Amino acid sequence: MAKDLFDLSGKIALVSGASRGIGEAAATLLARYGAHVIVSSRKQADCEAVAQAIRDAGHSAEARACHVGNMDDIQAMFAHIRDSHGRLDICVNNAAANPYFGHILDTDLGAFNKTVEVNIRGYFFMSVEAGKLMREQGGGVIVNTASINALQPGAMQGIYSITKAAVVNMTKAFAKECGPLGIRCNALLPGLTKTKFAGALFENEGIYEEVVKRIPLQRHAEPEEMAGTILYLVSDASSYTNGECIVVDGGVTI
Repeated sequence: MAKDLFDLSGKIALVSGASRGIGEAAATLLARYGAHVIVSSRKQADCEAVAQAIRDAGHSAEARACHVGNMDDIQAMFAHIRDSHGRLDICVNNAAANPYFGHILDTDLGAFNKTVEVNIRGYFFMSVEAGKLMREQGGGVIVNTASINALQPGAMQGIYSITKAAVVNMTKAFAKECGPLGIRCNALLPGLTKTKFAGALFENEGIYEEVVKRIPLQRHAEPEEMAGTILYLVSDASSYTNGECIVVDGGVTI
């Protein structure tokens, strides 16, 4: 076993939804530990800003726009990875959609479709394409960002919570079928984290205070507090961890 269990030197890592929040924190940390990180999100300029910050810190990164709700974008991304790198060691599925915040009975078809296309179909086919590359090279690691909403549906977040529950079972399905190929698949289930994505919860003072009261640590998390778990899951430190869904929520689901 490697002396430094967290050393990612020589690894090629793809992080989706990496232009901000948990994805940006994860991309930055993986690069710091030696990986060449492909910073991906919908907008090229936003990806490039994060990639440049990583390079300015002396690490290795490139920017590549990809909307995981668009199948053509996914195919283009993996054609690029195959042509430019010939391999992929780490795939972090972190991009997500949560366009609707309201009563579940008022969910419209547009919000339903967008949430499912990104959170389920996107994660699934990103994992399929990553897994095909990893199968050819004899192994790799996939990490999915789910949510504690997968375990306890969030108020006014019905369809989002449903898709995150699907991500948990998807993680286990890939772990079971791809484990024999040397491909591990695990998930991170964050609790309340200060990101633009979770803005609706932070903007509503009443809801925010109610949520924080139920957290034993009595505070929300910062994105960097999620990145360490992702680093663990993609590194040799977790070499026998497969199909696990690690909750990082300050204790709220106890």
